[in-house]
Formats: sequence, C-alpha cells, structure tokens
Amino acid sequence: MKGVVFNLLEEVVTRHHGEAVWDTLLDEAGLAGSYTSLGSYPDGEMQQLVLAASSALSLKPAAVLRWFGREAMPLLAGRYPAFFDAHQSVMPFILSVNGIIHPEVRKLYSGAHCPNFSFEETPDGALLMGYDSPRRLCGLAHGFIEGAANHYDQAIEVAHLQCMHQGDPRCLLRISLT
Repeated sequence: MKGVVFNLLEEVVTRHHGEAVWDTLLDEAGLAGSYTSLGSYPDGEMQQLVLAASSALSLKPAAVLRWFGREAMPLLAGRYPAFFDAHQSVMPFILSVNGIIHPEVRKLYSGAHCPNFSFEETPDGALLMGYDSPRRLCGLAHGFIEGAANHYDQAIEVAHLQCMHQGDPRCLLRISLT
C-alpha cells in the first residue's frame, strides 16, 4: 500500500484525536510509523492500524475504515482539486474513479494497486458499484463515497448489498441520492 494512504490516516487521526492518539495506535499496532507518500508498505500495516483504532474507539474495523474514508475526502479534494472541479455532483465524480482518477494515481504513485470498480445505473437513478480488491477495504470505499457526497453537498444512501467479508466474490454497493 502506498504511503500516501498512511499519511492521510495519520492526518485524519491527529486532526480529530490528536498526535498522542496516533502515537498510541502505532504503539498498539507495533509499528514505527515512518511513512513517505511515495513509499510502499505492507498491506498488513494498514490492517494493524485499523485493528488498533477499532479497539481504541470501540468500533468495528469496517466502521473505522468508513470514518477514515469520509474524513480523508476533504484532504484529497484540497490536494487534487482538478479531480473534483471537473464534476458538478457526486455521481459523475464516482463514475470517474476507474477511468480518470485511478490512472492518474498510478502515474503519481508508481506501483500503486488500485481497486477495480464496475458501475451499472439502475432505472430509478441509483448506481450499483461493484468493488473488487484483494485488500478488501470496502469500508474505506464506502467512506470515500460519503465524503464525496459531503464535498458536493449532496445527501446519499449507500447500501452494501454484497460483501467479500461475508463470503461474496466481490462487494456490491447501491448508491442513491436522497
């Protein structure tokens, strides 16, 4: 996993809970915590941090990832405004992830392994989003979606219809405007 993700996690945790909590999470996870944005680190280190945060905050790991994704989105919008400014609302932004955002991420962060998304629009205007990644960070994707909706000042509902954590081959999320 690229260091930029760890940097975002550190920034979100310290912004909401302070540097001491970040240091505690690193200690609990048994990690040094020296992450450079362009560096690559074992996926297990993110899992260890999420588990430490889960224990410290009395939240399920999926809820920690969802919170992280939601709170990281404003940071991403500030760092990469072109990705956001190209869209007027959340649905077109979400649809741009595979074709525009992830190719740019791979250019910026050599060796980045991004999840794969598939999309299908439903007759009632909802969006079915398939999520496939060996990292199984669907909670993070869910949080990013919520954070993107907040960025565009839109209310959405996300239903997790299928999940790899429940034995499904991929996750399937239904995203609808409310």
